[in-house]
Amino acid sequence: MNPNKNPMPNSAEPGTRNRVVYLKERNFDMLKKDLILRNPLRLMGYETEDILPEGGLGAVLARAGVGKTAFLVQLALNNLLRGKNVLHISLNDPVKKVSLWYQEVLRNIASQYDDRQIDQLWETILPHRFIMTFNVEGFSVPKLEERLTDLTEQGIFFPRMILIDGLPFDETVRKYLSDLKTLAANNSMHVWFAVRTHRHENQGPGGTPAPFFQFADLFEVVIQLQPVEDEIHVTALKGGKAPSEHPSLLLDPSTMLIKDRR
Repeated sequence: MNPNKNPMPNSAEPGTRNRVVYLKERNFDMLKKDLILRNPLRLMGYETEDILPEGGLGAVLARAGVGKTAFLVQLALNNLLRGKNVLHISLNDPVKKVSLWYQEVLRNIASQYDDRQIDQLWETILPHRFIMTFNVEGFSVPKLEERLTDLTEQGIFFPRMILIDGLPFDETVRKYLSDLKTLAANNSMHVWFAVRTHRHENQGPGGTPAPFFQFADLFEVVIQLQPVEDEIHVTALKGGKAPSEHPSLLLDPSTMLIKDRR
């Protein structure tokens, strides 16, 4: 055999295949780390991503169609990427529509990556998410606790973060919130809410919309999404840095993703 003869085109040097596998794994890990660094709470200047203690409540306030659900989904994805279980409770939309929110937001965040990597990432985080739906009239903390017990006692799912989208914040909600804080604390969880506000509501102290202000004492963190001309400003009303006249973060109206205004 001629030692100077070129190797066959499909041949590989020893260890090449292992290096290819390693590079794929490294690129996948880089994708996850990159997306985690885009966590909205980190971008808002919070020192830790787990800003809510066990039993803590957080709220995202905005008018209809401004981006509350997309913001919650970004918070959820950050937890999913870190291997933490998230329970998403929708009182308005069916499971399929909520799942599409997650897929759309993930693809928007990771748009510069290869589709195969995104698909792989999706399959990786999917076991950490559970979607639960209720009718608004049929939702109660005892019913939620009963369904949570079914999941945990059978070893199906143990959530560490709960998102609740669609709960009306009227005069009856304080009892819900108080009971949810107790439930979350007893189960080592924290809870985020999407809270709908209205255009002409008066503002309470700190710029908090007046109807919500009567419940604000139950929340550790309150974030507001506020349309200003063709921009959507993201401001921490409670639990973060003092609100400034010119917030450093915006929500992109086309993708509903957080972006830095600088």
